[in-house]
Amino acid sequence: MGSLFLLADPRFLGLDVTLSKICSAELAMMNNFIWNELWTFRRSPAPSAKGEVKGDAKFCRKGLGRRFLLFNAICGIGIAFAVLLLHVFHGWFGWTLYAANFFAILSVTLFNFGMNAAFNWRSDIKC
Repeated sequence: MGSLFLLADPRFLGLDVTLSKICSAELAMMNNFIWNELWTFRRSPAPSAKGEVKGDAKFCRKGLGRRFLLFNAICGIGIAFAVLLLHVFHGWFGWTLYAANFFAILSVTLFNFGMNAAFNWRSDIKC
């Protein structure tokens, strides 16, 4: 929200709303990837068939660069959807830019999380 404000508000840079939304969304995606990598889906040993975690158990995962690209691809779909919703809420319904952006973000958060959990940080991959 802060980057959208700085980029789009006429008192600051006053850039086009679509360009501002895309740039602020990419900044948010990079931030989200870092936190997902370090905290939400941090590396942990894979559980055994009995649910036990062994200290030397391997945890298989795609490479960092590949995860980042897949994360961007999945969230890119979310960005397109968020930009569309931003224009619908702000342009057609007359909501404030920030309320429209807030609800656009809420609308795509579950999609992004679910798709990335299912396809990007899967923990059931056999080594």
